[in-house]
Amino acid sequence: MDTPRLPFAFARDQQVLIDGTRLVTGPEAGLAGLREAQRRLARMVPQVEELDRTGFEAALARVYDGGDDGLTRGSESELLFDLEDPPAGSRQRDLLDDAGDAPVIQLVNRLLRRAVMSGASDLHVEPHEKGLRVRMRIDGFLQEIMDRPDLPVRRVVSRLKVMAGLDIAETRLPQDGRIALSLGGRMIDTRVSSLPGHYGERIVLRILDRSAGLMPLGALGLAAAQQALLARMSSLPNGIILATGPTGAGKTTTLYSLLQLAERGERNIVTVEDPIEYDLPGISQSQINADIGMTFAVGLRAVLRQDPDVILVGEIRDPETASVAAQAALTGHLVFSSLHANSAIGAVVRLRDLGIDNFLIAATLRGMVAQRLLRKLCPACRRPHAVSPDASALFTRHLMPAPDTLYEPVGCDACGGSGHAGRVGIFEMVEVGGRLRAAIDQGATETALTQLALGAGETLIGQGLAAAASGQTSLAETLRVVGDVA
Repeated sequence: MDTPRLPFAFARDQQVLIDGTRLVTGPEAGLAGLREAQRRLARMVPQVEELDRTGFEAALARVYDGGDDGLTRGSESELLFDLEDPPAGSRQRDLLDDAGDAPVIQLVNRLLRRAVMSGASDLHVEPHEKGLRVRMRIDGFLQEIMDRPDLPVRRVVSRLKVMAGLDIAETRLPQDGRIALSLGGRMIDTRVSSLPGHYGERIVLRILDRSAGLMPLGALGLAAAQQALLARMSSLPNGIILATGPTGAGKTTTLYSLLQLAERGERNIVTVEDPIEYDLPGISQSQINADIGMTFAVGLRAVLRQDPDVILVGEIRDPETASVAAQAALTGHLVFSSLHANSAIGAVVRLRDLGIDNFLIAATLRGMVAQRLLRKLCPACRRPHAVSPDASALFTRHLMPAPDTLYEPVGCDACGGSGHAGRVGIFEMVEVGGRLRAAIDQGATETALTQLALGAGETLIGQGLAAAASGQTSLAETLRVVGDVA
């Protein structure tokens, strides 16, 4: 006999669900839900399990998702593509609550659900000459999940634009929007970008699981000495601390960790972000909205009138924001921000490029953190191999001892055949001391500053080689992400 099951929306709202022979309840379980569950279970005497909110939401997602994304089974070909109007109302949409939707809406929900359940950071919807291709980025790599010639491309794109609040009539200009979703109670925030192309609009969604929470510093891959340095930087009374790296390198996570270290009851901490990625208790967070003139520079100027001690600026993008941040640091505030630069010392060059004078950089800059994310080798199937002469020479060139053994990916069931499982961060950290400050003030080159600030093994390539030598990652992965640069 099939196990009875409550409708998803009812189970979610009443915080009651039937899981096999168990009756699972949340902290706010409703009497109506309990009565309906009892009615459906009839003569069965279930085992009752009471969970907190987080545990109940996890159980809800597990029971109702069932692991079927609808994209890799025969049911995919049975979809009939007719786009219906989106449901009325502004209630946040849950990806599991889609049983009665039109086929195009079902398809879009399944794509989003699969991306979230797979831990993807981005979802790419790409029209081409023969149809529509969909890819998702997992651990920094794009993986194709669908490529079909029979999809109504415009309807799929229109559905995503409607969900993001974009103008579906405008197909000639790029647009940006957001979709607020949930998956079995997990809060999912997506940033949506559309770009006109030859065969239709290309849509890319950046996916952020707001319920995932922040990782502890040790789990990010930071050594004990690096954690101590971050703690020391976060306790400074004033100055600028910058996190640098490409998009998706984890800069925001590092900045949030610094905020958590800096959080003390007697400090007023205010942030200006785009978007607000995690809710931080006890910290005032403000959202950038460029459409109405709320830019980083405008937000930062407003924050300075809020009597702050510590300020987080999501990103320094332009000369005005850089100038205001420097002035804030000069007037007794501690400023955390991110900057697009290739290395820790590269932050100095980037600030110069934004028009900040050397004497001002030297007076305000307190520390820089450059970071990258490397794919970790699957511990179940990684394979050792001897160190080649070229690899040994690479270690020697960077003044590091060559290991006896390196590891390479193989692929197994545990890692889905990729040979990798998760990612680990590598960090290049520089604390601006007296000698480095004097060199910045005198306009020293990036090469001279790097030689002065970083020793062997402290650069990104040095950290990457150390990760390869310890078996966390492969040498090929280190060279792919960092390159053979000093």
